[in-house]
Amino acid sequence: MVELIDQLEERHYAKLAYDDNLSSQHLDAYIASLDRNRMLFTAADIAEFEKYRTVMDDQLPGGNLEAGFAIFNRYHKRLEDRINGIVETLPEMIAAMDFTLDETYSLDVDQRSWATGQAELDDRWRKQVKNEVLRLKMAEKPEDEIAPTLQNRYRNQLKRIMQYNNQDVFQIYANALTELYDPHTNYLSPRRSENFNINMSLSLEGIGAVLQLEEEFTKVARLVPKGPADKQGELQPSDRIVAVGQGDSGDMEDVIGWRLDEVVDLIRGPKGSTVRLEVIPAKAKSTDQHKVITIVRNKVKLEEQSAQKKVLEIPDGDDTIRVG
Repeated sequence: MVELIDQLEERHYAKLAYDDNLSSQHLDAYIASLDRNRMLFTAADIAEFEKYRTVMDDQLPGGNLEAGFAIFNRYHKRLEDRINGIVETLPEMIAAMDFTLDETYSLDVDQRSWATGQAELDDRWRKQVKNEVLRLKMAEKPEDEIAPTLQNRYRNQLKRIMQYNNQDVFQIYANALTELYDPHTNYLSPRRSENFNINMSLSLEGIGAVLQLEEEFTKVARLVPKGPADKQGELQPSDRIVAVGQGDSGDMEDVIGWRLDEVVDLIRGPKGSTVRLEVIPAKAKSTDQHKVITIVRNKVKLEEQSAQKKVLEIPDGDDTIRVG
């Protein structure tokens, strides 16, 4: 953290000192980055966080992250409790909704004040859920599918927040500060820094498979043309990866329920090394049908992500307009 502060103060063109004034702005920006819609913190929470307003600039250079983690832990607990409560009671909530009532729900979050207490937050969430139900009704979603759709949506949101680790929290906390210098100055965690470098160089060492999460599984979205997995020929789009093993005989590590970036870390590796994937094939008739695929990693060119250029010649009467 000391190096981050030094880099910002000494090398950034904005020439801002991380003092009490910037500490105050940092606190406001951090709270906003967590609870932008003012649906979780109350006015009492915000008053409690005031003790950090002019001390964060003293804490951070010494590596003290008390403020960042204390505020995040409160946010995390409030969100977990709220979503669990909604998921458990959603069918009853929907059944009790009266769409003949004359009431409003403001989408302009900048006009919201911090809630005075839990009762006011409860009402905000009730109206938000009611608004989501109304949107699904207007989209002609069948009545019996509305509650399961919203429950799944909220469960996915909770799953993402439950997978946050210390690096994720620090990145949010640090970026709330760096973006005060300018909107394009960001702190990248080691994992995100690696991904940024891959995107800039358009190459990596791995198997050449684009992955995505589908419920508890890591699913193959597509294969990079001419990549190791594509050339090997066994791994297919929509295959679900359930375990990953290193080398020809390393133990298979179960990855069901893992974060996507953690699964990717296991699969990537140096050119010439071997990785084994245990998958549920896309065409499997049940989740009990597994297959182990061995792939030798190689350099993968991400050519489809590279910048492209083209000149169009467009007829314009007797002339031709050339457009880049």
